[in-house]
Amino acid sequence: MSFRTIGIIVKPESHDVSDILSAVVRYLKQRDVAVLPDNSARCYTELLQQHQLTTHDRNAIGEQCDMVITLGGDGTILGAARSLANRNVPVLGINIGRLGFLADVSPDEFEQVLDDVFDGNYQRDERYLFYAEVYRNDEVVFSADALNDVVVHVRNVARMIEFETRINGQFVNHQRADGLIVTTPTGSTAYAVSSGGPILHANLEAMAIVPICPHTLSSRPLVVRSDAKVEIKICHTRQAIAQVTCDGQMSFDMEDNDRLHIRRKAHTTTLLHPNNHSYYEILRAKLRWSEHLEA
Repeated sequence: MSFRTIGIIVKPESHDVSDILSAVVRYLKQRDVAVLPDNSARCYTELLQQHQLTTHDRNAIGEQCDMVITLGGDGTILGAARSLANRNVPVLGINIGRLGFLADVSPDEFEQVLDDVFDGNYQRDERYLFYAEVYRNDEVVFSADALNDVVVHVRNVARMIEFETRINGQFVNHQRADGLIVTTPTGSTAYAVSSGGPILHANLEAMAIVPICPHTLSSRPLVVRSDAKVEIKICHTRQAIAQVTCDGQMSFDMEDNDRLHIRRKAHTTTLLHPNNHSYYEILRAKLRWSEHLEA
């Protein structure tokens, strides 16, 4: 695949971004490719003016770019992937800060990695997303995509909520808990794993449904096919406020009898990785599986 127009999406107003943004732009200019910074880079106007660049909205990025480079962390990639999935624009993440599961290129190695990418030496990694809708009185009042997870949870106080779960129209259970996480394999190493959920390999065609602090100790995570349709009905919020959150970035308050529908999105997103990328190596590093315990 030829990359002639490259979009850049950055973590806004991060003190760590300016230098690497300038270095990436200089590199791409030397490669004689068109560079389209996203509106997220507006706070670096002076730097962009030095390179005679102007910012563009996300629609223009999706329509015109062959690849997008993100400068930030996993959160920056999540936002980019959701907005670009319909356009099938691949995303490569240069990590600023802590080691990321998705943003796996360090600033020190980005030139070598991009050299390899332009030469066709890279890994393509297809990930599926969720599409979530909240129905209230049979009317859609909220909708959003999610690459990591869709979470129903208590927003404001230490109270449980009651909800019913159905899969493909079949009743699963009625439970009281702090909430419920429905996660893709991509998100299985995020909020879900800290709630006792399983780690799903990134390319597995499955999803996990993980309760958050359930009142019934027999309640356990459930793994189903990725094409399953999940419905969560809020039964009783008990003076709390129930909220649905997608990828930890978009939220909506739910009311009693609201129904949340979650299904696999038709479009996928493509992540680009260096040729030496190893999913298990990242797991070892993030989860500290290789650390030796001292006696």
